[in-house]
Amino acid sequence: MPADNAPVAGNLDDDDYPAYTMGRAADVLGTTPAFLRAVGEAGLITPLRSVGGHRRYSRRQLRAAARARELVGQGTPVDAACRIVSLEDQLDDALRLNRDMHQKLDGRGTNT
Repeated sequence: MPADNAPVAGNLDDDDYPAYTMGRAADVLGTTPAFLRAVGEAGLITPLRSVGGHRRYSRRQLRAAARARELVGQGTPVDAACRIVSLEDQLDDALRLNRDMHQKLDGRGTNT
């Protein structure tokens, strides 16, 4: 959660800021709180907890849950959908790292 003196409005652009309550997150995704709990239990997302213990979700977590919901809607079991989304995220990270490394190497030239 934000520091006591951090301006909340500045956090609204942060994809990792836990701005959504469980009910609001379920509404945004067009699903149920039970689905959010299921993807949490499967390890895809780990909601932060408010001081009162309520689950709070970030936009990044909602995107992951939305992708899992899409797969579940196509008949994929929740656990498998969560694993697929996790692997897709890992692949995206690896491709991004690979691209960045190629750009660094290309920037060096061939002066060895």
